[in-house]
Amino acid sequence: MATVRRIRRAVEAYRRDSPRGLLVAVASGWFLVLGMRFVVPAVLPTIRAEFGISNADAGLAVTVLWMTYAAMQFPAGALVDRVGERVLLCGAALLSGVALLGYVVAPIFSLFVLATAGFGLGTGLYGPARGTLLSRTFDASEGVAFGAVMAAGSLGAAALPFVATLVTARFGWRLALASAAPLFVFVAVLLWLTVSDRATTPTDRRLRADLRAALSGFRSRRLLLAVTGATLMLFVFQGVTAFLTTYLVTVAERSQGTAGAMLAGLFVVGALAQPVTGRLADRYGSPRVLVGVALLSAVPLALVPQLSGTVALAVGSGAIGLRMSAGPLSNAYIVDVLPDAVEGTGWGLLRTCFFGMGSLGSTAVGVLADYGLFETAFYAMAALTVVAGLVYTRLPERA
Repeated sequence: MATVRRIRRAVEAYRRDSPRGLLVAVASGWFLVLGMRFVVPAVLPTIRAEFGISNADAGLAVTVLWMTYAAMQFPAGALVDRVGERVLLCGAALLSGVALLGYVVAPIFSLFVLATAGFGLGTGLYGPARGTLLSRTFDASEGVAFGAVMAAGSLGAAALPFVATLVTARFGWRLALASAAPLFVFVAVLLWLTVSDRATTPTDRRLRADLRAALSGFRSRRLLLAVTGATLMLFVFQGVTAFLTTYLVTVAERSQGTAGAMLAGLFVVGALAQPVTGRLADRYGSPRVLVGVALLSAVPLALVPQLSGTVALAVGSGAIGLRMSAGPLSNAYIVDVLPDAVEGTGWGLLRTCFFGMGSLGSTAVGVLADYGLFETAFYAMAALTVVAGLVYTRLPERA
């Protein structure tokens, strides 16, 4: 018993005195959560060929992944206020790892979609708890903290899909997905050791009261503008990341390995841009940086259909990744606006809304692709990104 008490005291002291360890743990989890969500789009040409499905069906599968992820945002946000971030983050990592094993026993497309939905539900627990934990732990430097964690996710989204394409070529896409399950278990342990408990709301507090308090905060004009811009950016992001590999294989006539490397380049640029834009936002304000990110990232979307050479396509695809730096900035802005007492509930509800709407981007692009309008889809996504930039021009500075 004495040994157990000493270990417990040592762990508690580490949690209290090591915010960097916490940041590493949260970033590692986001590396896996975000990275594995883009493995399916990376190997989508192989999955389409095996199941014999259309682009619209493939897009719908990606929509299911993100829709189930969105569906968990509100309940996860409400649970943050009741059980704390540590339980949710560890639970998310464990459930995600178990769900990945479902791909091993998915011989038909309907079971593939079911496994995808399970993974979306598991990873959906991670986002709200990650956001509130970073906001309360790194109050004076949340732009940098959010940027670092989101950059880790971008690195995961670059590395894991690329590795998955190599594993798929040798061992098949099922093993490429399921082999990440042990890593999720490891991250769950790391999170349990580094994340401290937080003051939680008594369980007898009514959810209806929380909802009323959260909805009262939604009347804010700056919150409405920030969510609108984030929804537009996410809709386009879902569409382009779901089908960039397919476009490069079927239209630009590149191999799946080359297309996977170009998709990885998109996330590498996003990872490099996020810490930089985080620091710029801390210095000059989020609205100005969000406007610049949106308008600049619209350019490569409009140019990709006009590019033909491998180098040009690689540069154009990579430049699209700049748009990823809007995510941490808008996240930090929105969380800051929400009422503190129901921060988790409000953040989860908002994430359900804009992730749910954004998840339709992949289905929309898939439908256009089936009608032979792949290039038109890129132009439409560029236009929507410009609209997001115009919305951000009306966004007030944070207090």
